[in-house]
Amino acid sequence: MENQSKSIWKNLFFALSLAVGSLLSLDNSLALAADPFREQNVREIGELTESAFKTVFLRGNYLTVEEQLDLAETEETNEPLIYAMQASLAYTKEDWTSLQQYALKTLETASAIGSEDPLRSNLYLAVGHFLNGAYLYHEQGAIAAIDKLQMVFKYLDRAEDIDRDDPELNLIKGYMDLLLAVNLPFSSPEQAIARFETYAAPNYLVNRGIAVAYRDLKQYQRALEYANKALEIAPENPEHYYLKGQILRQIGKEQSNITVLEEALENFAIAADYSEQLPESVIEPLEREIRQTQEKIAEIETESARKFP
Repeated sequence: MENQSKSIWKNLFFALSLAVGSLLSLDNSLALAADPFREQNVREIGELTESAFKTVFLRGNYLTVEEQLDLAETEETNEPLIYAMQASLAYTKEDWTSLQQYALKTLETASAIGSEDPLRSNLYLAVGHFLNGAYLYHEQGAIAAIDKLQMVFKYLDRAEDIDRDDPELNLIKGYMDLLLAVNLPFSSPEQAIARFETYAAPNYLVNRGIAVAYRDLKQYQRALEYANKALEIAPENPEHYYLKGQILRQIGKEQSNITVLEEALENFAIAADYSEQLPESVIEPLEREIRQTQEKIAEIETESARKFP
């Protein structure tokens, strides 16, 4: 039970931190407004913050983003996304002290914008409590984190009461809804996917999230469709090739199809070519899945040789 709880918490953290950290647009027509979500009621995120997000989530490059975020932190101090992103990066490095520091700063900044933007204030209060909950989970265990998770849903509900169709809200909340719908019994994944696809933005993250959901539902052809859509919009991000490789690997395993498995390896190889710019949390499982795919190909070839000597 403890292992299952730990896995769910880590998956929830990944889903939310991915959504928090990926607030950028690939649509140049929206870039001037510095709001990757809204064509109406736009918000100014800040050029330095947006640039840091593009470095990570457009190009999948984690090498230089800390310096960019540090600069954004000095110039755009009232933007909670900066601190949420800093906390997410700290989590990938298992820097628990910095995770807590930036989680609390996210909460502080989110509170400060309450009068001018109550929707985003509540949204990032939810994010801040989630990040702080991840810290408490590591330090004290699942029981300590439960109260924080309750606070997350409390503030997400408040944001939803203000504008339930807001794209930024639906991106962050949608990732969590998808994860819960996929993992909980008697849930409705298709309903969560439909709402996510309709109301969340930007599109490449929506497509990525849906691809992950269908992958976890073992609906691999649908997952592949959305992974390809994500790649069409953001072809420079090596994490998208990794995701496509994962899906192809599952299809190849199910069909004992060497051609599909080799295509999976090709996508893994593209991701691996950018390994120096990816975090260890991505590199280690990528290397493991490359080995497992190679082993599966060898197994199929051995079995075929036995049947057709």
